[in-house]
Amino acid sequence: MSTETSEEPLELDWLALHNEFEAMHKTESMAEKFQRKVLENPFVPIGCLATLGALSYGLWSFRQGRSKMSQYMMRTRIAAQGFTIMAFIVGLGLSASKAK
Repeated sequence: MSTETSEEPLELDWLALHNEFEAMHKTESMAEKFQRKVLENPFVPIGCLATLGALSYGLWSFRQGRSKMSQYMMRTRIAAQGFTIMAFIVGLGLSASKAK
């Protein structure tokens, strides 16, 4: 007694499903994702650049022996880091409110 079904499963169903998914959702490259993130919240990269600039100049001043300027730049770096974190948090809040 043979129990054959009239409907045979396709061996490549996962491929068809993958193609349908790709048609629905466009994958973005790393550059496209970076550009989208910067456009969504431009203050985070500005804060990161400010932090990097203050850190670099502070370390250079320390190497030159200008301790007063080095201390000032390290404090500036802390402020820039705080700005970056706040920009990140505000951006997350705005993204969450848009999603609703």
